[in-house]
Amino acid sequence: MAFAQLQIVSSLADAYSKDGADALILIGNFDSIDDSALAETIQQAQITDQRVGKQPLLLKADGVPGQRLVAAPTGPLNRDFDDVRQVFDAAHAAAKVAQDAGARHPVIALNNVNVNDERYQQAFLAAYLGFCQALYQPLEAREAHGEEAIEPTQNVILVGELDAEWAMAVEAGKRVARDLAGTEPERMAPPKFAEYCRQAFAHTSVKVTVSDDYQQLQHEYPLLAAVGRSSMAVERHRPCVIRLEYHGNNPERTVMFAGKGIVYDTGGADLKTGGHMAGMSRDKGGAAGVAGFLKTVSELQPEHLNVIAEIGAVRNSIGSDAFVADEIITGHSGKRVRIGNTDAEGRLIMADLLSHLREEASKSDGEHELYTVATLTGHAALSKGPYSALVPNGHARRQNLAQALFNAGETYGDPTEISWSRREDFDFVKGRTLCDDLLSSNNGPSAATPRGHQFPMAFLTGVSGLDNHGIDSEHPISYIHIDIAGSGVEGGDWQHGKPTAAPVTCLAGHYLKK
Repeated sequence: MAFAQLQIVSSLADAYSKDGADALILIGNFDSIDDSALAETIQQAQITDQRVGKQPLLLKADGVPGQRLVAAPTGPLNRDFDDVRQVFDAAHAAAKVAQDAGARHPVIALNNVNVNDERYQQAFLAAYLGFCQALYQPLEAREAHGEEAIEPTQNVILVGELDAEWAMAVEAGKRVARDLAGTEPERMAPPKFAEYCRQAFAHTSVKVTVSDDYQQLQHEYPLLAAVGRSSMAVERHRPCVIRLEYHGNNPERTVMFAGKGIVYDTGGADLKTGGHMAGMSRDKGGAAGVAGFLKTVSELQPEHLNVIAEIGAVRNSIGSDAFVADEIITGHSGKRVRIGNTDAEGRLIMADLLSHLREEASKSDGEHELYTVATLTGHAALSKGPYSALVPNGHARRQNLAQALFNAGETYGDPTEISWSRREDFDFVKGRTLCDDLLSSNNGPSAATPRGHQFPMAFLTGVSGLDNHGIDSEHPISYIHIDIAGSGVEGGDWQHGKPTAAPVTCLAGHYLKK
């Protein structure tokens, strides 16, 4: 699986001496320019083109590799709202300019970026990841045309200070996440999702186990099996649970993930209408992010962590055997769930996954931190925009876990925002009769429902049995629900936008940075 390999050098002179270097991408604020020769080139260009320094442009520059200088401005970096994503965005824009100009082995350097400012201490990483994000091409396109044909840039030289191995491990994880999230529903139907995982983790320290026997799924993952019930008539659409396990040599904590892998969401019996089905092959972005993080883990092999993930790969199909609203289904935890809307299926498949992980954590020693990761609600996208929403339980809040993830997101350019769980959320999902313990959802759109991305966390807490491990218990367990409905694709365009691989970089920054 190819992507731009990274070399680190300490100076422009060292970069220029590298064989094959054929362009310089200069990223930063151009109010002042560090290198005198580059300053003269840019100032001369500004005489005839007022766009120079305001948008990414290709300039002819003597003394620069290939005579290609891509000036990629970030704009000001000292305002209240500026952050390291401006470096990422500038690199993203410059990458395509350089590649279209014929560059295949560019040099990346920063200009007038204060890496001693805490906001920009990961600016070199942001430049590399932004460059790779721009040049990534979808899996189906690479399979059809060949990777080298459509991703010709295979090497990049960065002038600065960065752990190249760490940076490439993060990009490897992001690439897995983009592949899994962005593929169309047949290419990444549940069995093929599982096969991709087997291949991605072959010959690594991550163990892959796939459960696809439907009778077993009905017994162990009854809510998940109900969502996948109507897909059973088509063999290639049948559901599965994919378990990924990594065990460090000297673990200090265990991190556990439940990932929503809805490979296609018709809405089920509550059918999506009015063109809203387009883009629903990306409803597996949460599972994709979980698998991507495990890929980064497999590259770095941290000694201090155990990481365990369960991914539910399911197609929410419509048909004569589809589950419907008003059904009452008993989940793995023993909680009876009344179905409020079949288009709120993601929380159902994560419910059983989370219950299994909760059971495992409650029987094990040491610290455990549990997550659900999902493209869950339009409400998260509406209220948080392009930021991942974190909804922690009480123990995670006391442990400052959500704040730590928030800080990592700010530092590494994969930002989040925190939403607090409230009593109203738990009241919202209470069972309405003696027949049911919990209501899965209301029957309206989440974006039009007050606290539409918070109350699903309350449902997941109750249905998984985590409500028995709150701050009032003898064995509290930290749990954070991560909703990436707003952050999972570029521009919020779920039909056409390139997957961002959120929250891989944030998780890597928090758990894996040395």
